[in-house]
Amino acid sequence: MGKLHLLMKKEEIDDQKLNNEKLVVVFDVLLATSTITAALAFGAKEVIPVMNGEEAIQYTEEHIGNEYLLIGEYEGTTIDGFLSPNPSNLKEIVSDQSIVLSTTNGTVALKKSQNAKRIYAASILNAQAVSNHLCKSYNDESIILVCSGSSGHFNMEDFYGAGYFIDCLFNESLNLALSDAAKSAYYFYLGEKDKSNEILSQSRVGRMLTHLGFEKEINFVSSKSVYDVVPIFEGGKSVVNRNKSQNTIR
Repeated sequence: MGKLHLLMKKEEIDDQKLNNEKLVVVFDVLLATSTITAALAFGAKEVIPVMNGEEAIQYTEEHIGNEYLLIGEYEGTTIDGFLSPNPSNLKEIVSDQSIVLSTTNGTVALKKSQNAKRIYAASILNAQAVSNHLCKSYNDESIILVCSGSSGHFNMEDFYGAGYFIDCLFNESLNLALSDAAKSAYYFYLGEKDKSNEILSQSRVGRMLTHLGFEKEINFVSSKSVYDVVPIFEGGKSVVNRNKSQNTIR
């Protein structure tokens, strides 16, 4: 029986323990992994996650001759010279584009996980598609769900997203032994499964986004499994969609 673990925040990632026997699924529901999901669903070629804005600029300078969209935020504020990472605003601008994405938490979690066998970017928007892909290729590896959190703090929305993902895995009939943290996320989700918008809206980051006028982003990213997108972080470089149909599930 495979094992499933859950980390409450990106600071708990121990990259020295990640290897070819570990699968990592990263959640940053508000907003990085939702942004990645939406961008790939809207036709972006790839999303290149970086640690911060400075690394994003350095990446583009090292790859002169290629065209990139710079998208990013730090502590909820769009970085100067970058486009906003709000996912619902990307539809008209990302098709066939390579994106360099910098966020406070989610892209950092992806970069810190790069020693694992495979790294998925998951959100409420694509949990079903990612769980289906993982189950089809599963070979008894340990699965680690990473809730990115927010600057060292636990985030309720990532915990809820991880619980929903566990429910999707069980619906795929994958037999797993859950850690106590993973069980807690699963039971939390089961108790609040019909309240995704409310959970996201009432979280600390959700309240901040609402205060900043981004309530429609919360409504957008709280929709369950509407995108048949499987974002995989490959070679420590870029996140690409490994389900090329790019159709909505419903």
